[in-house]
Amino acid sequence: MATSMPRQRMLQGLAFGNDMIVVVGVILIIVMMVLPLPPLMLDILLAVNISISLLVLLLTMSVNEPLQLSVFPSLLLVATLFRLALSVSSTRLILLRGYAGQVIEAFGNFVVGGNYVVGFVIFLILVIVQFLVITKGAERVAEVAARFTLDAMPGKQMSVDADLNAGLITDDEARQRRRDIAREADFYGAMDGASKFVKGDAIAGIIIVVIDILGGLVIGVVQHGMGLADALQRYTLLTVGDGLVTQIPALLISTATGIIITRAASESSLGTEMGQQLLSEPKTLRVAAGVMFLFALIPGLPVLPFLVLGGATGGLAYALDRSKAVQVQIEQEAAEEREIEETRRPENVLNYLQLDRIELEIGYGLIPLVDAEQDGDLLERVTLIRRQMAMELGLVIPPVRIRDNLQLAPGAYSIKIKGVEVGQGELMLNHYLCMDSGAVAEPVQGIETREPAFGLPALWVSAARRQEAEVAGYTVVDPPSVLATHLTEVIRRHAHELVGRQEVKLLLDGLKEDYGAVVDELVPNLLTLGEIQKVFQNLLKENISIRDPVTILECLADYAPLTKDTDVLTEYVREALARQISQSHIGEKGFIPAITLDPAIEDLIAAGIQHTDRGTFVNIDPKDAGRLLDEIAKTWEKASAAGHQPVVLCSPHVRLALRRLTERALPSLPVLSYNEIAGDASVQAVGMVTLHYES
Repeated sequence: MATSMPRQRMLQGLAFGNDMIVVVGVILIIVMMVLPLPPLMLDILLAVNISISLLVLLLTMSVNEPLQLSVFPSLLLVATLFRLALSVSSTRLILLRGYAGQVIEAFGNFVVGGNYVVGFVIFLILVIVQFLVITKGAERVAEVAARFTLDAMPGKQMSVDADLNAGLITDDEARQRRRDIAREADFYGAMDGASKFVKGDAIAGIIIVVIDILGGLVIGVVQHGMGLADALQRYTLLTVGDGLVTQIPALLISTATGIIITRAASESSLGTEMGQQLLSEPKTLRVAAGVMFLFALIPGLPVLPFLVLGGATGGLAYALDRSKAVQVQIEQEAAEEREIEETRRPENVLNYLQLDRIELEIGYGLIPLVDAEQDGDLLERVTLIRRQMAMELGLVIPPVRIRDNLQLAPGAYSIKIKGVEVGQGELMLNHYLCMDSGAVAEPVQGIETREPAFGLPALWVSAARRQEAEVAGYTVVDPPSVLATHLTEVIRRHAHELVGRQEVKLLLDGLKEDYGAVVDELVPNLLTLGEIQKVFQNLLKENISIRDPVTILECLADYAPLTKDTDVLTEYVREALARQISQSHIGEKGFIPAITLDPAIEDLIAAGIQHTDRGTFVNIDPKDAGRLLDEIAKTWEKASAAGHQPVVLCSPHVRLALRRLTERALPSLPVLSYNEIAGDASVQAVGMVTLHYES
């Protein structure tokens, strides 16, 4: 701690120092436009301008991605302002003294050989290259990049949210990615405007040169009495030298602008990427070497340059081939060494102990359902099933592992929960499953079978007879839909087995941000994770959604101080979810069809209720239990035949016991108590269960 504080102060001091340097530098640039500079100072500043431009160009070639130089738009503005300030200072010296320092003098005499016509032509070429080629291209690329970056922002943010929801990234990583996306959009938007600086700088350079030449001629001829030729020679050379001194750095900066804008998809430095990509295919170098040798054979063309270039290119191709061969050999040897090391290590059997929560094994004949290249959409259907279960049950279903099993029949499949088969079926590809909807006028020919999800009688008919079956009144389903429906029902029936302590903890962690009060009060002060998990499992076991966890936790927090019996707590939670439960059982006619119990039956069940440390059980005479189940089944079937989907309605104190009594023989029978019916829900009795004893 003691060593980190001085370091932090040092970093803060450096940051403050950098800020002051930039502020003072911008102020001095403005001062340069007003106050005259001596020629020596102008020479130093011109050298600094060239050095800064070269440094910026090298930086743009070295960074791995544009955001590493996010300050570039502001840097471009300051550099442009600095060059214009230098042009103003040099113009002042040229027109006042006829001398602007050694740097401009050297560019005017040595670089262009003292010929102002040649210098002016070179200056125009530089300006044309910068203005029409580099600046125009960079401006267009910046405009398109800014537009497409802004258009892609919603998709990128949705991708980050999807990765976060899937657990592929953490909250901190998601926030960092969102910041990077926003910074990228801001950067390209700023570059779209900053590219106009380069364009304006090129135009300003031409105008300044013309003004300097005309002003120099007027001053030389009128004020100093020089001849027209002498004045033209003197002032034009200085002006062209000044233009070259400023345009060369401007050309470097505009090149750097084009480089950093066009490197949107880069992942490393420019030199590394160019070397990797241009030299990645030796065969192209061999073809290029052959073409150069052919050029050497054409009469009239110089032989030596093409022979040298062809030999160098061919030698480079040969070296790359050798390098690739050596690399492949090294990788093979490394792979062999890893295999030997793996065989020497003790076998890790822990992976064999891990079971997938949900597995779908298919025979080899059903592989086209999974293969996207064969238009198989089973993977997409599984994704939709997981989303549907999340919406219906409030449960995040773990990923479904799909694998082929050669031990299965070609068209067979097996659904497993924690390694144990809980459902199986067989499909016929290029056929359709037809089920009698009750309106079939004339049967069609097909292969008799049973629908795997609900066990209903059905037929497999060929694709050619699909339309005939639809016209006859059958419900026609394709094989992927049959499998998806079966998988959905299996997950719904076994949803309570998929809720573990880890899933409950993740759910509570997600609620803690917005509902921290109830979570902190409940866990671990009143209930453990395992007890909350048991309540969730009890609800899901009877197809009650846990999509409203806040209501569930609030109810548990209210009653947990009174009892720790999870069965009793579940009954309290069911009553708190009365509106949700009632809504799920309201039929098409707007009421809940209910089967009631004879009071004598409720008394019989109440007398047999036993509470133990392993839960609530019903201890009644087996004959009475058998007759009761038969009567409930008959009444339920009778009501179902009349078009209802009834529930069994009973008193709260016997509901759980009755459910435990019927859950094995009638697992899909919903048993509700009077307290689980919402106040605004309408109930209509469609049957009553009574027991008749033989005399």
